[in-house]
Amino acid sequence: MNRHAMTYHRTLAALLLPLLPLALTACGSGGAPTAPAQRPPLEGAAIGGPFTLVDKDGKTVRWQDFAGKYRIVYFGYTFCPDACPFDVQAMMMGFNRFAQAHPGEAAKVQPIFISIDPRRDTPAVVGQWTAAFSPRLLGLTGTPEQVAGAAKAFAVYYAKGKDTTGGYLMDHSRIAYLMDPEGKPLAMLPVDKGVADKGAAVAAELEKWVK
Repeated sequence: MNRHAMTYHRTLAALLLPLLPLALTACGSGGAPTAPAQRPPLEGAAIGGPFTLVDKDGKTVRWQDFAGKYRIVYFGYTFCPDACPFDVQAMMMGFNRFAQAHPGEAAKVQPIFISIDPRRDTPAVVGQWTAAFSPRLLGLTGTPEQVAGAAKAFAVYYAKGKDTTGGYLMDHSRIAYLMDPEGKPLAMLPVDKGVADKGAAVAAELEKWVK
């Protein structure tokens, strides 16, 4: 991870740390302790906002098009040799596991992959890549300006990395955001758990917040 990425993650941590739920108990009128309702860990964070991108067919897609749906949002790129495929596989394994157990709730969720490499990730390329993981996963790309605007709205870091024999790499943050039906942030899905648990950690987090 380069110096800019480290600075980004320290900034993001400083933003999110005060929003983490506190382990507190309250006393009821009878004196017995009662646990407060759990609050979303990202509640109140300045994450998410309007964007205009395109799907695999070149059709314009806007953030407001998903109003009324929960959204899973991950930024990455299709030429990524390891992190993105592993993260997205874990994300979709968890979503599919959640969908099998709770089909009604899963119908309210739209998983979204947004490319941070618009130079190579054309609509067709993104569409083919996302289809390999799930027909439910919507792949989006756009102009460099459109992608930059979307990434800024979601506090996502990315930058062109080193050149390799197979082409350049991209440095980027690895976060799968769960957003509520109003487009407000709820939590970060634990895609870092990988696929070893077959998506159990991601599915558990979805069960916690998607109602």
